[in-house]
Amino acid sequence: MRRLAVWLLMVLAAPAAAQTAFDVMDRRGELLGWEAVGRVDTGRSFCTGTLIARDLVLTAAHCVFDRDGTEVPAERLRFRAGYHRGTEIAARGVRRFVVAEGYRGGGGRQLSGRMIARDVALLQLDRDIHAAEADPLVVHDVPVAGSAVSVVSYGEGRADVLSRQRRCDLTNQMAGGVLEFDCDVTFGSSGSPVLAKVDGRLRILSVISAIAPNPSGEQRAYGMVLPDHVARLRSRLRREEAQPQAGTGARRVRVGERSGTGARFVRP
Repeated sequence: MRRLAVWLLMVLAAPAAAQTAFDVMDRRGELLGWEAVGRVDTGRSFCTGTLIARDLVLTAAHCVFDRDGTEVPAERLRFRAGYHRGTEIAARGVRRFVVAEGYRGGGGRQLSGRMIARDVALLQLDRDIHAAEADPLVVHDVPVAGSAVSVVSYGEGRADVLSRQRRCDLTNQMAGGVLEFDCDVTFGSSGSPVLAKVDGRLRILSVISAIAPNPSGEQRAYGMVLPDHVARLRSRLRREEAQPQAGTGARRVRVGERSGTGARFVRP
């Protein structure tokens, strides 16, 4: 696996790409079928997240950490499904979150690409989002087949409307569970679902974690292999849910060490 190093920043950044064509969903009716994708707001920044169950949102782990490396309090997080210019299909608070085991950040320190492979978080919402509001998307649970993918996200210059890059490609599958894509991502794209078409239906293949130029100088996006992470995170949330609750209010599940915040630059 080519070694990667990560500089921690609040949001993903990329130079302006070569005129990538996006479907910008700038009318409420164009969001039909995409209501499960929304913004994860921290009060200081935002990422993109995706509803994968009535009360579960998938995003990048670094999205639940502040710049100083401290966890964002769960009660400060808010998921806004189908967000569009200040309104949303459904808005929910977050009861608790879990991040993938072994995920660690480190303020301004560089991180290895191993952290990209673990840059996954599940947010448990304080109330279900019902079928009349949004249908969850499904995580792809079999080995990768083919290279064509798409990305749906919010981002700099289009932070108030959902955009879709209809076609980009899986360009490399590295050892350790890191996937490389030629998708065009930018500030706010952290946690965005990378979608593959399986039997005519879109499934979540990965989530956007970081970007970096490859050895040829071409900008690339990086994500992780998801299924095992998601299964483990679901199990941990179920165990936490089953534990006796002392007191009231939101709880967070703390895993690993203090971590860096926001999205990252990656350097080869």
